[in-house]
Amino acid sequence: MLIDLLQSSYFSVFLIVALGFMLGRIKIGGLSLDVSAVIFIALAFGHWGVSIPKELGNFGLVLFIFTIGLQAGPGFFDSFRSKGKTLILITLLIIASACLTAVGLKYAFNIDTPSIVGLIAGSLTSTPGLAVAIDSTQSPLASIAYGIAYPFGVIGVILFVKLLPKLLRVDLEQEARQLEKERRSSFPELGTCLFRVTNSAVFGRTLAQLNIRVMTGAVISRLKRGEEIMIPTAHTTVEKDDCIQAVGSEESLNNLALMLGEREEGELPLEHTQSIESLLLTKKDMINKQLGDLNMQRNFGCTVTRVRRSGIDLSPSPELALKFGDKLMVVGEKEGIQAVARMLGNDAKRLSDTDFFPIAMGIVLGVLFGKLNISFGGGMSFSPGLTGGVLIVALLLSAIGKTGPILWSMSGPANQLLRQLGLLLFLAEVGTSAGKNLVSTFQESGFLLFGVGALITLVPMLIAALVGRLVFKISLLDLLGTITGGMTSTPGLAAADSMTDSNIPGVAYATVYPIAMVFLILFIQFIAMFLV
Repeated sequence: MLIDLLQSSYFSVFLIVALGFMLGRIKIGGLSLDVSAVIFIALAFGHWGVSIPKELGNFGLVLFIFTIGLQAGPGFFDSFRSKGKTLILITLLIIASACLTAVGLKYAFNIDTPSIVGLIAGSLTSTPGLAVAIDSTQSPLASIAYGIAYPFGVIGVILFVKLLPKLLRVDLEQEARQLEKERRSSFPELGTCLFRVTNSAVFGRTLAQLNIRVMTGAVISRLKRGEEIMIPTAHTTVEKDDCIQAVGSEESLNNLALMLGEREEGELPLEHTQSIESLLLTKKDMINKQLGDLNMQRNFGCTVTRVRRSGIDLSPSPELALKFGDKLMVVGEKEGIQAVARMLGNDAKRLSDTDFFPIAMGIVLGVLFGKLNISFGGGMSFSPGLTGGVLIVALLLSAIGKTGPILWSMSGPANQLLRQLGLLLFLAEVGTSAGKNLVSTFQESGFLLFGVGALITLVPMLIAALVGRLVFKISLLDLLGTITGGMTSTPGLAAADSMTDSNIPGVAYATVYPIAMVFLILFIQFIAMFLV
């Protein structure tokens, strides 16, 4: 009966997944294989004769790659525009040195191309890299080599991260305090302050004439004159002894004090007809619109005091482009706030809803793009392939965000669910396919491949550490995050985080990970295509 059930692909898939998760949760010395354990179970099942249809694996592959691209898109393009260019250069150095080391060892030990690209993916613990390696070579040898190199790829990065601060004799906590100050300066914390108008130069002038938001960067939320508290408009005049409440960074509030007069303690209360609420942007036609275009003060008598996005408070400048899921802090009359809520959507349920049309359409476009064959002359041509096509299209769509009524985004939980499902289906299929030749391959060249994989893991990290400290002179916390991101090692990041309370390694990791993932995929494709 069990043998009959194992021939049923649906039963085998879920059994492999269940056993994989059981194995992945076993910790030895605080380390575990997590979801990657599924491929080791699948290899064993494949060795025992169990097979999963390839189409099921391809289905999982496109789901996995597409959801990765959707998540990485904004970070990938933003990283080029941010000040993290040095970190990106180090990341490219990591990927390039790993691939060059692999190519050199390939010719030194006469290793076949499918195995060498599998070793690259395993040494850098990159499941998308494995997906590309398999798709580009159409060989089970890539999966086997991945499985051989993967264990040291996980453990080697963790040990390197743990040992590097001790070798360099660096106090991580001291560096953390310094870097935290620098990081926060990019997104200054917003505060609230009261001002008494004592500067005669502003008496009788309207807020529009004073142009306070442009001149100081602060936003005026309330004004008290006598016993009356009002939500000011552009036409509200400023008079002597008015009490004004404003929101902004410490620098902008200091600038406002120079313009208006003295600071005061306390906070203006709201009248019973007034309210302050946090509203979610969930309406599609509001996405990418600039805050100034909405003109909330004139249309609704409301003021946006801050915009919260991905855990960071942003100053509500008129040119700020709104994104799906932004949380706007709005103050005004209750009726006006209700109207603003209707305009923005303010539907928390929409954040968790999943529209499958953009997913299906995006994958269709990605598959079609992957079929393109670009000729360079001289008999050379390049095709993005299934994984490359889906990834590139997903990156572009995610960066665009919205096309007409179509929203190219997905909630975090939905993205994670589809990605996990795709990954598990893919791992189950490729693992069982590779397992048929596992034992014979390891007997023939397993120890050689393990040693080669270890070198591909260690060499890029050593080069990155030397160049990062001696040439670019970046902080060790940034370097640890960059190395773990460049090696696409989440366990390595966890090890770095355990050594300090700072989130700086996590920020560096998030900056470079999309770069590392995309360029690793491209490099693997190039090696698989052009090296024999």
